[in-house]
Amino acid sequence: MSTMPAQHGHSEACCNIPPVVSKGYEEKGSYDEVGSYKTYVTGPADATKGILCVYDVFGYFPQTIQGMDILATSGAQKYRVLVPDWFKGEPCPIEWFPPNTPEKQRNLGNFFQKFPPQIVADSIPFYIKAAQDKYPEIKDWGIIGFCWGGKVTTLATSNENSAFKAAAACHPAMVDPADAQGVKAPLIMLPSKDEDVEAVKKFEEGLKVPHRIETFPDQIHGWMAARSNLEDPRVREEYTRGYKTVLDFFSKHL
Repeated sequence: MSTMPAQHGHSEACCNIPPVVSKGYEEKGSYDEVGSYKTYVTGPADATKGILCVYDVFGYFPQTIQGMDILATSGAQKYRVLVPDWFKGEPCPIEWFPPNTPEKQRNLGNFFQKFPPQIVADSIPFYIKAAQDKYPEIKDWGIIGFCWGGKVTTLATSNENSAFKAAAACHPAMVDPADAQGVKAPLIMLPSKDEDVEAVKKFEEGLKVPHRIETFPDQIHGWMAARSNLEDPRVREEYTRGYKTVLDFFSKHL
């Protein structure tokens, strides 16, 4: 399917991921203010490449934070990773999933009305400008998004003035083939078993940039972020491989 064939082996020069912590993860970074956003910042202070994270609707979760710590220091290239609090302290409660009651469905509808992907994507250039002012040593930027954040990533990399040299969308929500032609940065997309297969296929056919699409066929929507059950050995294995795959792609394009 992909113009870049999937490879389950990865260069040791690219990725040396430490053992994934299943429970009680202790974050390696710290929180700062960038622009008007509380931001989790991780990675070496002298890193010349940065990665902006657009988390899933559940906000700061240990599984997502651990993933960002992995990206920051597990490759041959070190990155400064920034995770803004896009929801200003009001993420979606994970208890609303699955949305199997009218109340949960109503709550979710209100949440997505308040935080539509396009509104957040439109705010990213301003955030990157603030980040560049605060961290001038960072010369090149990548972006990674999860679930809802995958849609934001696609939209953000379609901006004519996008600062991003590479992008990753992990188990992306709302995959729309019409978005593909606008993407201007090399893109890796890692769908789960829950993404629409035909939509993903048509999305890939519409891409005009270097890309890699690899489906993780036995993983749920969310396995690299907040919904990941890292106490399950198989999930932990594929969580690790997912981050290795992203790092491998970024090492080539960012």
